[in-house]
Amino acid sequence: MAKVKQVGLLAAGCQPWNKDVCAASGDRFAYCATLAIYVYQLDQQYNEFKLRSIMSEHKKTITAISWCPDNPDLFASASADNLLIVWNVAEKKAAARLDNTKGVPVSVSWCWNSADGVAFVSQRGPLYIWDYRGSDPGVTVHKEAHSFLSDICLFRWHPAKKGKLVFGHTDGSLSVFQPGSKSQKHVLRPESLEGTDEEDPVSALEWDPLSADYLLVSNLHNGVRLVDSEGLACITSFCFPSAAASVQCLAWVPSAPGMFITGDSQVGVLRVWNVSRSTPLDSFKLKKTGFHALHVLSSPLAKKAQSSCSPSNRQHTSSTSEAVPPPTLSQNRAFSLPPGHAVCCFMDGGVGLYDMGAKKWDFLRDLGHVETIFDCKFKPDDPNLLATASFDGTIKIWDTNTLTAVYTSPGNEGVVYSLSWAPGDLNCIAGATSRNGAFIWDVRKGKIITRFNEHGKNGIFCISWSHKDSKRIATCSGDGFCIIRTIDGKILHKYKHPAAVFGCDWSQNNKDMIATGCEDKNVRVYYLATSSDQPLKVFTGHLAKVFHVRWSPLREGILCSGSDDGTVRIWDYTQDACINVLSGHTAPVRGLMWNTEVPYLLISGSWDYTIRVWDTRDGTCLDTVYDHGADVYGLTCHQSRPFTMASCSRDSTVRLWSLTPLISPLVLNVLTEQPWEKIIGNTDTAMVPGSPPLLCGKVSRDIKQELDKLSGDGGSKKLRWFSECFSSEAQELTIVKMSKFGGGIGAPSKEERLKEAAEIHLRLGQIQRYCELMVELGQWEKALSVAPGVSMKYWKKLMQRRADQLMAEDNDDAIPYCIATGDIKKLVTFFTSRGQLLEALLIVQGACEGNIRSPQSSSINHTTNDVDNRQQYQSLLHNVCKELAEWYFQDGCSVLAACCHLAVDNIQLAMAALIRGNELELAACAGLVLGEAANQSTAYCLELLARKYMSAPTWELSADLLQMIPDNHVLLAKLCAFYPGSVAEINQLHHRCGLPSLEECKTLGEEAASDGDLFSAVKFHLLSSEPEDALRVGIDFVKEQLAASDWTVDSVHPILDLMTYIRTDRLVLTKLTQARSELLILCGYIGGLLAIRRSYCSIVPALYEFTSQLLKRREVSVPLKIEQLSVELEAWRACTQHSSSPPSESQRDEFSCLERRIQPTEPAALVLSGADYVTGSNLPSHSDLHLSCFTGHRIQGPMFLLEDNQSAISLNDALMWAKVNPFSPLGTGLRINPF
Repeated sequence: MAKVKQVGLLAAGCQPWNKDVCAASGDRFAYCATLAIYVYQLDQQYNEFKLRSIMSEHKKTITAISWCPDNPDLFASASADNLLIVWNVAEKKAAARLDNTKGVPVSVSWCWNSADGVAFVSQRGPLYIWDYRGSDPGVTVHKEAHSFLSDICLFRWHPAKKGKLVFGHTDGSLSVFQPGSKSQKHVLRPESLEGTDEEDPVSALEWDPLSADYLLVSNLHNGVRLVDSEGLACITSFCFPSAAASVQCLAWVPSAPGMFITGDSQVGVLRVWNVSRSTPLDSFKLKKTGFHALHVLSSPLAKKAQSSCSPSNRQHTSSTSEAVPPPTLSQNRAFSLPPGHAVCCFMDGGVGLYDMGAKKWDFLRDLGHVETIFDCKFKPDDPNLLATASFDGTIKIWDTNTLTAVYTSPGNEGVVYSLSWAPGDLNCIAGATSRNGAFIWDVRKGKIITRFNEHGKNGIFCISWSHKDSKRIATCSGDGFCIIRTIDGKILHKYKHPAAVFGCDWSQNNKDMIATGCEDKNVRVYYLATSSDQPLKVFTGHLAKVFHVRWSPLREGILCSGSDDGTVRIWDYTQDACINVLSGHTAPVRGLMWNTEVPYLLISGSWDYTIRVWDTRDGTCLDTVYDHGADVYGLTCHQSRPFTMASCSRDSTVRLWSLTPLISPLVLNVLTEQPWEKIIGNTDTAMVPGSPPLLCGKVSRDIKQELDKLSGDGGSKKLRWFSECFSSEAQELTIVKMSKFGGGIGAPSKEERLKEAAEIHLRLGQIQRYCELMVELGQWEKALSVAPGVSMKYWKKLMQRRADQLMAEDNDDAIPYCIATGDIKKLVTFFTSRGQLLEALLIVQGACEGNIRSPQSSSINHTTNDVDNRQQYQSLLHNVCKELAEWYFQDGCSVLAACCHLAVDNIQLAMAALIRGNELELAACAGLVLGEAANQSTAYCLELLARKYMSAPTWELSADLLQMIPDNHVLLAKLCAFYPGSVAEINQLHHRCGLPSLEECKTLGEEAASDGDLFSAVKFHLLSSEPEDALRVGIDFVKEQLAASDWTVDSVHPILDLMTYIRTDRLVLTKLTQARSELLILCGYIGGLLAIRRSYCSIVPALYEFTSQLLKRREVSVPLKIEQLSVELEAWRACTQHSSSPPSESQRDEFSCLERRIQPTEPAALVLSGADYVTGSNLPSHSDLHLSCFTGHRIQGPMFLLEDNQSAISLNDALMWAKVNPFSPLGTGLRINPF
């Protein structure tokens, strides 16, 4: 079971160096960071783009991508290591690879004349065509496109004219080729360049989709032209408003003939043009930084359908009939912007999807690193702020709750290798660069306030601000010096090393001690309180250069070092010795991090793309994490959240991890109210090899001190504070429980609308006619301003018509109209249909608090009306919270989903969200704090946790958990039945759980059988020394039930479930082969029915298949037929899965019979229906691709490895499977434990 779980991901930004780095097709778009391609897809249900996958096979800079015009699942990408890959996006894997492209491809494009050909070209040609799917996949050379006189920037095939193609060159010229015509090389240079040697590279090229010969071309300095490739003439030169405007990218708008857009490379201005005019029609400033790439989605995105009923055109118009209004025009009345979405990539790495029709961002990632991230650190006084340092020359600060960048440093520093926050709340960061020395950046002021240049032009690899003495900063550099200076630049020490120094770290216990890692393979320790520049200690042992060093925060005198020899060594300063060597990485080690609470936990990151978690007591590797797609450089966690870790990598992402599973027994010791010594200890006790984890750090000590001060019962506080220490998400639960949702909205006044009515002295009937005429002219404001003269009712109706029209056009201007008329429901529907659930929530909240009221049309008593409205709003609030919770849940944030339910006091759904997200420890803590309302869910949760710990050495913990459940007799019997100890140990556990001894159980079993109490008979036989008797009795009973016609799942499941707890060593005996096969078959079948009851749709087919396979292969006599199973499965599919053909009559009957069987006797059982979805399920992993043995598809999110260590299923499927059938899908008779 993976111990470390991924809980967050900060995607990289788009690289600014190559041309074709964004592409789109259908409802997907992709962009390239330097080493990875990010693919986003529209989530139809919530109308938002979500990161679906990260492709990271390229090991060097990606130079171009191109989406296949005929197959939306394929795109091609090329990189600087002469590699070309065709990707299958749906299957998330490479469909074909070409390893040697004979030069770096600068541009790639699918051939329009053959779907299976990908063309690519490097600097001066020739153009190669790779037929990757043919009978003999090979590379051919284009007959004419070679021997160019100037390098190629990019090329484009003509979308309609077969085989026609154009190249753009760095000297500003074009080359045009088409079959059957003379090829034209190096033509159509901008006029101002003719006869000169000046270069003005072609920055963009696009064929006119409506013409065989016209194309748009832009040169970096000479602007945009429409040229005729046949007549070799320039048709139009487009004029820019200022000489400073320069264009990097342009795109045709497919939905509007003759229209195109350009992106300014200096400032983020998007200009809209038509080929008939030489000046822009309109321009929008979208961002401060310049554009880098543009791509318009060819098909308009299908939004959620808005139901709008337009009145049919009536022949007769009376003075009171409704007019049909024209559509609303945009601000620039000359034209209405075409509907279309532009993928925009900016020079600062920002990426967005801009809706041109609605003039708003559908999606925007404002900033992102576009290159390797070398270092990451949390702000000392704020665990929500994380700073990252990158190869791209910037330091960025991220809010880890929203995963967005909140600050970025001025930039242009070359490479930033390392960063260090100033201690406390000083709000400054020290950075170390490759060529510009070191600097201090004042985050609030947004500027560099100090520079240190003592290392000259040598690269500084590490910078460390002392947290014990805030005036001292250490740097180490390629010049062999480690320099200690004060923040105002006064040098205190210069420690000379025989070679480059890569890492340094201040001791956590002694402010005058610092350790360094050097290229000469040694670790040195210096003592600043002496004037000597010689090290106190030199540790030798590594076989290659030493990079980072880290002092242990909890064990005095212990430090670790990571080296290019692939090992991590632990040194004891007091013994002058290496006390452990941690081997396992297969490449140089970079990231290093000690845990600040558990003294033996050490985490390392390496160039082998993995993160490893070590138990330094005996050197075992507890877990290996494969999710990064490239070298792992930085690892960090915040002292107040010791089990939330951030990592950064050459794949340009930052990932957030929860380390809580590594210490899960600890969480439960808090839960089961164990004595303090099982939770908090000293380092010596915790360091005993093999002993369970203990907390030894500052956070846990502080919590204990606070609890000791409390008089009376601090149980719920203890649970809450420890949950927060273990999981950053628990804080969100607490905050919601304490504050609920805030925020309201002020209603606009209606007096303004009445002023003009007084000025109009027309008869009432004519006012209404006047209003309708104005509506017909599209002059809504004039109509609305006099409508109250007819009546308030008419005004309100007109306002609602206007709102309806704006909503049908998906226009935000509808919002004030709805608020003015108090039409909360319509506004909430508008927001939810657009996926804007947070906005919907604010509106309903405002209404519930009485901040939005509808205008009164008469003066009757309104209090009763208000009460009705308030109740209506309350139920609306519940619905919106439910929708928002589901959105969070589907986004892999089960804890936030629970927060939404708790905010409206829906405790059962909150608990269900936590359990379905497998946040069991947190759910148990929350359940105990919430008390009676959560009792049932808490009991189920404790039962699952007890199952999780039913193995050595945590049996007792399992018993403690079960003893917290009120009605626990049967549960304790299951635990004891499954326990595999010696006779004496088993009897001891029986005694502890209040059960009779083995011998007594045998007698009790026989007595119960003769009394006809089958359940007790099975129970006591299981608890006896001959548990196989239980199978005989139990299986016969279940078979008898199934042979009758009126059985239900609830009549057989309790006994079946009890039998599954037979000890594994007995179940796998040869003499039990038939009983075992029958038990597995019955569990598979009843499990399938339970899965249907709980809506575990993804595993229903697998459970039915499992049962059928066992029936085929094993000698058994059970009243089940393979044919009947497939009939049931097909009926379930036809009646529940949306298919094109409706279910047949017989399928309907079959399914209603199934529904009768699975109807639960207790309604509460349905609270837990709905698929499991653990945190991180939606995060794309780079890890070894495992295909699910249920579906054959690649597993997204965490996976679960079965007992043969080869077959894998997704963790979500494993959890659901274990909840309805505890036996492994491989049919071995072993139980699975994915919890």
